[in-house]
Amino acid sequence: MKLVILDRDGVINVDSDRFIKSPEEWIPIRGSLEAIARLNGAGFRVAVATNQSGVERGLLDMNTLNAIHSKMLKAVQESGGHIDVIYYCPHSGDARCRCRKPEPGMLVDIGQRLNVPLSDVVCIGDSPRDLAAAVRVGATPYLVLTGKGKATQAAGQLPEGTLVFDDLSAAVDAILSA
Repeated sequence: MKLVILDRDGVINVDSDRFIKSPEEWIPIRGSLEAIARLNGAGFRVAVATNQSGVERGLLDMNTLNAIHSKMLKAVQESGGHIDVIYYCPHSGDARCRCRKPEPGMLVDIGQRLNVPLSDVVCIGDSPRDLAAAVRVGATPYLVLTGKGKATQAAGQLPEGTLVFDDLSAAVDAILSA
């Protein structure tokens, strides 16, 4: 089975330094929903692994997070695709949990749930945490320049083997042409 793991904010949807706190604030990045559909059409399963510390910080509750994810799932479906699983970490950076990226917990759990070796997986993100989590599980890190991606690239020190793309659509083009 082929699998791609995506970060959410800054990869699928527009990011905000003030967090995405409501379904109304969740706005897809142009071409991202169609890119997910193209992955599905080529036989890929798609998973989302997203840090959502706004929950622990009290900026949104679980019902709101679920409503945001419902909106995302519906939007992807309306574009002809689907997301197989969504994993999220509700903890702040102070929690020292195993699931908050750059820790690999969410990625490990996704690989186990879908029975896919992570060495065969592309992980697409826009932040150093996304790339570090991918490397820690032996996956291939892809950086997109949407969201925090340009700042991540400008800061340098990308993990060895990181491929860089303008956006999710361009990253999917590369995956599908490989």
